[in-house]
Amino acid sequence: MIGLLAALEFPPRAIARQAPPPVTPRASASIDLTGTWVSIVNEDWRWRMVTPPVGDFPGIPLNPAGQKVAQAWDPSRDGSCLAFGAAALLRMPTRVRFTWETDRTLKLETDNGQQTRRLMFGQAAQPTTRTLQGRSAAEWTRTLPPSNPFGLGFPGGPPRPGGALKVVTINLSGGWLRRNGVPYSENAVVTEYFDRFPVPNGGEWFVVTTAVDDPTYLSRSFVTSSHFRREPDDSKWKPRPCRA
Repeated sequence: MIGLLAALEFPPRAIARQAPPPVTPRASASIDLTGTWVSIVNEDWRWRMVTPPVGDFPGIPLNPAGQKVAQAWDPSRDGSCLAFGAAALLRMPTRVRFTWETDRTLKLETDNGQQTRRLMFGQAAQPTTRTLQGRSAAEWTRTLPPSNPFGLGFPGGPPRPGGALKVVTINLSGGWLRRNGVPYSENAVVTEYFDRFPVPNGGEWFVVTTAVDDPTYLSRSFVTSSHFRREPDDSKWKPRPCRA
């Protein structure tokens, strides 16, 4: 009798259910940036395709300290890796290649200057040594709801595609916003939004909108947009280093 009552226990014990594994940033990507892309220089051509002369920095909101540094640039330093830091790397005429290094780290490489950035998801920005590419914290921003109304922890799979990639970079060692020595300092914060979109001929492009905030050399945010077109393969990938 006691065994029967135990079987009829009310309310019934909850059935143990194994929680689904967490969805990784790679699996839940709102856009796919993997592959090789080439820059389309349709903005600021004369400052991006050739090295401007000393003091040629219209459009950049330099404060007096920044102007002083820019005016002192030595043209013999043209080609320096200082022009390939995170704040200006994607303004250079270059190819970029995105690959997933891990499920939480998206790697960005360039052939021009041979630079590598690591865009890290869900990791606290621990203090690190300042470098040309700094430390980049990434997150997906979404324009469409998840594929089910209960969120990622329930059946239904990862969210549907739709959104952008946001990247905030700190711990920079400083560098140049243009190849003629227009400076940004180690205090700069670089915020980027990557958006991918199709074009009528069946191709794929992405645009990255970049805001550089630097209390040392800029009077306000310096905002640019840079466009890239997907390439079918790596046949035109030709790495060439910058000058250390």
